[in-house]
Amino acid sequence: MLIRGKCHCGNIEFRLDWRPEPTAIPARACSCAFCRKHSAVWTACPSGSLHVAVTDAALVSRYAFETKTAHFHVCARCGVVPLATSAIDGRVYAVVNVNSLEGVDPAMLARSPVTFDVESVADRLARRARHWIGDVRFLDAGGAAG
Repeated sequence: MLIRGKCHCGNIEFRLDWRPEPTAIPARACSCAFCRKHSAVWTACPSGSLHVAVTDAALVSRYAFETKTAHFHVCARCGVVPLATSAIDGRVYAVVNVNSLEGVDPAMLARSPVTFDVESVADRLARRARHWIGDVRFLDAGGAAG
């Protein structure tokens, strides 16, 4: 299933190739202050691939807090946070915000609250390496991999 998403203004867009075809999409509402304040709800398909295209990189800020092991990609124009990335052992992993998905039936979203407050940094990175999207490519405005 090819899932498209973007920030409100379209400066940050992505295509998530979800394999195999999902019957439901897990949607995890993190309890941290950042995710609560942004109403972010995250999903990932570890066997899928993610292509991210940014029209104007100058309008994207990357925000990291606490352990600084994840970067939230925030569009400075519209304020939406469509994805977060984490660099683990030289590889980029990502999750996408279900609130930025386009054309996905909301009934497919299996929402659940989660908290990661008690995780050690090592446990957090190991969980991300297992459950986040591991095939992540950032494309330039023309669509070429960068």
